[in-house]
Amino acid sequence: MFMIKINELDLNNQRVLIRVDFNVPMSAGKIISDMRLKASLPTIEMALKKNAKVIIMSHFGRPSEGKFDNKFSLLPIVKYLQNKLLNKNVFLIQNYLDGIQVNVGEVAVLENVRFNKGEEKNNELLAKKYASLCDVFVMDAFGVAHRSHASTCGLAKFAKVSCIGPLFYNEIKVLNKVMKDPKRPLVAILGGSKISTKLNLLYSISKISDAVIVGGGIANTFLAINNQVGKSLYEPKFIDSAKILLSKYNIQIPIDLRVGTEYSEKTLVTTKKITNVLCNEMIMDFGDETIASLIALLKKSKTILWNGPIGVFELSKFRKGTEMIAKTIANSSAFSIAGGGDTLAAIELFGIKDSISYISTGGGAFLKFIEGKTLPIISILKKHKIISL
Repeated sequence: MFMIKINELDLNNQRVLIRVDFNVPMSAGKIISDMRLKASLPTIEMALKKNAKVIIMSHFGRPSEGKFDNKFSLLPIVKYLQNKLLNKNVFLIQNYLDGIQVNVGEVAVLENVRFNKGEEKNNELLAKKYASLCDVFVMDAFGVAHRSHASTCGLAKFAKVSCIGPLFYNEIKVLNKVMKDPKRPLVAILGGSKISTKLNLLYSISKISDAVIVGGGIANTFLAINNQVGKSLYEPKFIDSAKILLSKYNIQIPIDLRVGTEYSEKTLVTTKKITNVLCNEMIMDFGDETIASLIALLKKSKTILWNGPIGVFELSKFRKGTEMIAKTIANSSAFSIAGGGDTLAAIELFGIKDSISYISTGGGAFLKFIEGKTLPIISILKKHKIISL
């Protein structure tokens, strides 16, 4: 898979526009996790060392297109970069579509691209305006690699030179390795609320995995094949699909559960067999027998692919399953890959970030890639050739 890499280019005095994913969790204007910011630092620092005029662009949240909204501004991120991460002159530019001025050694951050009308529809005129801002475009936002937006596919198409940064390159390299030549046994963990949104992924993952652990609403749909699941989140229309998967592949479903009658810390927690769930109860975590069985399975694995918590880990009473599995992965000698927003939140909560072999910055892109789909940006980037700058 040939794509130009940023380290292959002479960036001296060049305007280098880096598309990053700074869509970080934030509360009351404060950054809760800087994982994505730190993941982009090697690319930014490489461009600075090569004496480039560095420009950064990103989306943040889901503002109404074409309208400025202060709560979705990148200003808190700009301040965080300058004061805590880069120790450089970092400044925000709000009006940039008609041209900007950036000097070597500076870092300009363009205001949230989703404020621009036509961003999500990949408007050609907007993409060309983005492209006019730079001599080199660097795609380093793996988290949005599955989206055909003006700041991704459109910009890559119209820029003079388009390349990838180290974050993007490493994502592709690691995921390719796991998909094509993993060390076995390969155990996948797939959690989430809806089996419908991850059905194709389940088929793809099951084909390459030695075992697949399902959690959350996905597991509940499997349980509903032969059991009462009460008020639990599940999808009746997909029970037949779950049956087929269960008959063809090694899908691990729970044998005991933690249930409650309401989504609340106040609810009474009961542990019971899967055959004993009452009509007024909700399944919100695995029971101890299931957890012990899955830990034993994970300890034998050589590769672990983790996407999604297995229970309602946001509530402390229903956190044990996700926590025990997370810590087993962290203590394992297996090569572990984790991806997805809720997965990253669990990693932060349990303090195991440094114990996971590789943490993907992508959510949807991570899922699409391991589902076996071609990311649209890759097709465009492969068409670029190195030219004299």
